[in-house]
Amino acid sequence: MKIGIDIRTLMDARYSGVSEYTLNLIKEILKLDYHNEYRLFYNSFGDCPNIPEFNAKNVKLVKYNYPNKILNYLFFKFFNYPKIDKELGVDIFFMPHINFIGLSSFAKSLITVHDLSFLRNPEFFSLRKNFWHNMINVSKLLKKFKQIIAISENTKRDIIELCGISPDKIKVIYSGVGEEYKQITNLDLIESKTIEAKRLNEVKQKYNLPDNFILYLGTIEPRKNIEGIIKAYNQLRIDNSELEDVKLIIVGGKGWKSKNIYKEWELSEYKDDIKFLDYISSENKVYLYNLASVFIYPSFYEGFGFPPLEAMACGTPVIASYSSSLPEVVGDAGLLINPYNIIDITEALKQILLNKNLRDKLIKKGLKQASRFNWTKTAEEYHLEVFKSL
Repeated sequence: MKIGIDIRTLMDARYSGVSEYTLNLIKEILKLDYHNEYRLFYNSFGDCPNIPEFNAKNVKLVKYNYPNKILNYLFFKFFNYPKIDKELGVDIFFMPHINFIGLSSFAKSLITVHDLSFLRNPEFFSLRKNFWHNMINVSKLLKKFKQIIAISENTKRDIIELCGISPDKIKVIYSGVGEEYKQITNLDLIESKTIEAKRLNEVKQKYNLPDNFILYLGTIEPRKNIEGIIKAYNQLRIDNSELEDVKLIIVGGKGWKSKNIYKEWELSEYKDDIKFLDYISSENKVYLYNLASVFIYPSFYEGFGFPPLEAMACGTPVIASYSSSLPEVVGDAGLLINPYNIIDITEALKQILLNKNLRDKLIKKGLKQASRFNWTKTAEEYHLEVFKSL
């Protein structure tokens, strides 16, 4: 059997959650399957140095040389042309993310939907992003596919409600967390000679990190409620003089509509204790999580939520919203808060930072919760169940 996979998300220089999802899933599927042939499709008018290497013998990279805007125009304007499944000569075609595409009406096809935040909360997105999403017409797109994978029950509910798709067509398969995200138990950065402890120390020095800090990691955009984090941190410092050594570290690439976030930072009385770091590589994230005193993620909406899961896997206590999919990921292993209530966020920070027993309990629960999510399990559900059922 020949299986085609759209890997256009892997062309980005900086990987997002969707890119990491696609890469981890494909790698794990290839570990399981030596028999079927995989044809990985991407499109670029010029060179594309960011496409990773797939060394398996049953993999073939197929590159189209259209400029992306022209290819998308062909998909959109000429009603489903070119038909990628026929062009690739595959029996099954899999899209790990929403995008413009052309498919045969008889194609055995499946698509993964990560979230529908752009339909649920379009005010969080730029005009350009909303225009792109409107052009792609998600409801119409999803109806092309024989099978839809939702990465959470919350996303499944949104697909049914916002796109009018039958529940029978949707299967929930949870994402995994990479094995690289783990608790580094020896945190004695001065005396320990282990490689991991040395790397912790290197990362701490590289980013000039304090001994105690609250960590947020994700795109700098309104949906993530970073303004709420800054307001809660301000209140935490006002109410608790004993926490004056605790800093706030905000990590992530700048997204759309981020102006008000930086304005909130500029207005903060504790601006000097709030530090923004840009996008950091995946290899450094594990050390950042391990160094943090607490991880906070009060997002208004998430289709899944990789960062809280990664933080729990690293033994870092987590605060997250009780909205959208985050309760599915965090469970009772973190403190779930109302993202619209600054007092609620502030109180959760205070509890974890001042209550060692609670902190230890959440770390233990978090490690157990994170162990439920792994890429092998995710890949097996795709490979052994979905691919074979089409």
